[in-house]
Amino acid sequence: MSTTDDTTAQAQALIQFIRDEIPLAHAMDLQLIHSDDDMLSLLAPLAPNVNDKGCAFGGSLVSLMTLSGWALVEMALRRYGHDCDVFVAESHVHYLSPLWQDFRSEARLAATASWATFFNTLTTRGRARIEVACVVPGDDGKPAATLSARFVAKRRD
Repeated sequence: MSTTDDTTAQAQALIQFIRDEIPLAHAMDLQLIHSDDDMLSLLAPLAPNVNDKGCAFGGSLVSLMTLSGWALVEMALRRYGHDCDVFVAESHVHYLSPLWQDFRSEARLAATASWATFFNTLTTRGRARIEVACVVPGDDGKPAATLSARFVAKRRD
């Protein structure tokens, strides 16, 4: 099992990889807030993610949630030594209220998902899927946007 410092360093390296390899993530100024076994949180400053009304652009909200969900799955795979390609297979987003400041996304497993089932399936079949729930908290503590997504991991051969 890795220490908190190791997990943070691994997460920072993953976020730097995302920023280097995905031009949109770099343009969004994506930043790591927190990562542990159960949750990964990313921040995006408002300035590079603003729309014509002066609030957060919906495309940036969904991108941040998708990237935080992807990173949660990728971190779990790395933590347990699995070399896989990870794809978002399906997602559903709900925009609930505008945001007028920097915003963050928190990604966790969906209530019905299990890392144990995911890793058992991956070991057996070489590919597995897992449901992730993401939320962008609003100013009032209520969700400003939510995303439910299914991510697929496929072992590299």
